[in-house]
Amino acid sequence: NDVPLIEAGAGEPSAEGRAIRSLVAPMVSDGATIQLGIGRIPSGVAQSLRRHSDLGIHSELFSPAMADLIQQGVITGARKSLNPRKHVFTVAFGTRESYAFMNDNSAFESHPSSYVNDVRIIAQHDDFVSINTAIEIDLYGQVNAEFIGEHEYSGSGGQYDFVKGASLARRGKSIIAIQSTARKGTVSSIVPKVSMVTDIRMDVEWVVTEHGAVNLRGKSTKERADALIGIAHPDFRGELTAAARKVTLI
Repeated sequence: NDVPLIEAGAGEPSAEGRAIRSLVAPMVSDGATIQLGIGRIPSGVAQSLRRHSDLGIHSELFSPAMADLIQQGVITGARKSLNPRKHVFTVAFGTRESYAFMNDNSAFESHPSSYVNDVRIIAQHDDFVSINTAIEIDLYGQVNAEFIGEHEYSGSGGQYDFVKGASLARRGKSIIAIQSTARKGTVSSIVPKVSMVTDIRMDVEWVVTEHGAVNLRGKSTKERADALIGIAHPDFRGELTAAARKVTLI
């Protein structure tokens, strides 16, 4: 088949995206194995990892930003617990240049999602870091990455597999990176309660916005609400606090 492959490049990150990636990058240790979700924020995070060394890839999605890091010598896979020196993924979505780089390159291994997304496989990677984004997160720590209002925007994909797998990995870390507002700043991405749950609250760990990073692991419901309000956009903190008090969450 000689039909040209679909291409999808990453746009330039916003000021908020740059702030988010500056918070996330120090949370990734040298030698870590990473998974990046789809979207501008995860791609922006990849760009902030250029000073790291010996990173590895075990990710459902392979993106052009990952190809750049391999070519720069940042991603080598040398310290991966499984499939060392192999860039493991299920689907690649990128540019003509990244496809050409992958072509006939024996360092790349595409495996079915039954392997790549298997929580038991993910958990075998030491220092595994899962980095995903979402549509909204509520004050309980529940993450919605599927619905906008009452309309389905996307499927769940493998996001929860990696959130859970990272939580089980030795020195693993799960990060949800999300801009604090949507629709040009008119709505908050941190809400009283989500309409659909993609990642259950007890498995959500780090949440990062441009206003800060909080670790929800082990926190009470009140502590979770307080922490998430603290990294919400200042314009919405008052109404979020009022909503939390209304249901005696704080």
